[in-house]
Parts: sequence; C-alpha cells; structure tokens
Amino acid sequence: MGRSRYKILNPEQPHFITMTVLHWIPVFTRPETVNILLDSLRYLMNDGLKVYAYVILENHCHFVLQSCSLDRDVSRIKSYTAKQLIAWLHDNHVRQVLEQLAFYKKAHKDDRAYQFWQEGVHPEWVQNEEMMRQKIDYIHNNPVKRGYVDDAVHWRYSSATNYAGNDGLLEVCRQW
Repeated sequence: MGRSRYKILNPEQPHFITMTVLHWIPVFTRPETVNILLDSLRYLMNDGLKVYAYVILENHCHFVLQSCSLDRDVSRIKSYTAKQLIAWLHDNHVRQVLEQLAFYKKAHKDDRAYQFWQEGVHPEWVQNEEMMRQKIDYIHNNPVKRGYVDDAVHWRYSSATNYAGNDGLLEVCRQW
C-alpha cells in the first residue's frame, strides 16, 4: 500500500480514498485516459468492489470505496492503471508527461522507468452515515470549488449525476 503513514485499518469497510498523479501532473484531460481508470473500476466492481462516490479531476481523484479486501483492490487499481496509462502515453507520443513521470519518480522505485501515482491514498474510514454524506458532498463539490463548473452535476467525471437520479459513466452504489 505504499510507504504512507495512512493505512486501511478496516479493509472491509467503506473508505474515502484519494489517488494523486505523481507531482500533480495533469493526465486525466482526455476521455481516453479517464476511461482507463473507469474501466479498471468497472472490472473490480464485477469482483465485488463497491463504488459509493467518485470524482476524477485532471491530476487526482477521490472515491468512497468498499470491498472484502480494499487494500488489495486499491493496489490493483493503481498498478493496472499505471501500466495502462503509461502505455497510452507512449502510444500517443506524450513525451513531456513521460519525461516528468521519469524525472519525479522516487529513487527507491528502481525496477521501473516511470512512476505514475504518488505513494499512498490517504484512506479515511467512513464510520457512519453523517461522515458518508460529508465525504460524498466533498467529492461532488470538488470541481465546483475549483471553479470548473457551477453545479456538481455538470462535471462529467463524477457520481454527482448518479445522485441526481441520472445515469452516470460509472454505476455507483447509493445504498449505504
């Protein structure tokens, strides 16, 4: 799970998770890169991952997730998406981003040319309904706070649309 002091202490309980691209490099600026992340989530949802809320911004994403082994599933998401996104960057000749991913790579990661995600996910155990509402509101309002949209439901890469009663890009679990 990385070298972060933050740990998933209750891996079968819902957690608020943040995943950040190394050095806050904007990678999720195209539908193709976002779809790699969404496809990874969809795959794990078929294997028992529950997604309660999400938002994907250009250089980081927030989730409320739950599974039988959340620590393992978060590791799977990060590992798979890192490989796929680096391959996409290679295939599409996005050299500047690849150079940054190589430059900012942690020294102890000597088994690879690039590092995609920052270490850790800063998990917070969602302990009750009040906290769940607070985390979901935070997630949905992230693009509004950044000035990208005036209304959370207008951000395409968010579960705010689902919570407004419409179909989003990713099916979310709204029962909690």
